[in-house]
Amino acid sequence: MKTIYLAGGCFWGMQKFFDQFEGVLSTEVGYANGPTDETTYKEVCASSGHAETVKIGFDEAKIGLVELLDYYFMAIDPLSVNKQGGDEGIQYRTGIYYDDESLLPAIRERCAAEEKKLGRPIAVEVKPLINFCSAEEYHQDYLEKNPGGYCHIGAHMFNLGKK
Repeated sequence: MKTIYLAGGCFWGMQKFFDQFEGVLSTEVGYANGPTDETTYKEVCASSGHAETVKIGFDEAKIGLVELLDYYFMAIDPLSVNKQGGDEGIQYRTGIYYDDESLLPAIRERCAAEEKKLGRPIAVEVKPLINFCSAEEYHQDYLEKNPGGYCHIGAHMFNLGKK
């Protein structure tokens, strides 16, 4: 199993989005790449510097990193800075975080392809993972527990039929 950490705005929708794909073995919402190794939702909302992030465990034999990143770019606005949908603030920035250096060439290649497609630099930060901590339990699988909850990702994106 490999792991990648994707920040793409509100983590509720990102978790539900990635849970649908065959080969995604686990998802967990949390906070990443802020200045401390522990934080709370209240602190994140007060600009702690952490990004709302989904930790994704995946089986490379069933879904590759490039395919995951293809889906990621479908679900975000890669040109938007600190904003996705109606959510705005540093915690809603986009980012691809890794804890395995062997993933970096594929990440760089996929981001370069996105920039070429768009004809300009993307606002997605690519950095080593630092300070990931799990979000509070009520955030885990939030949209499954609260089907009417707000999400910046259109509902049609949750039925791409991969699982």
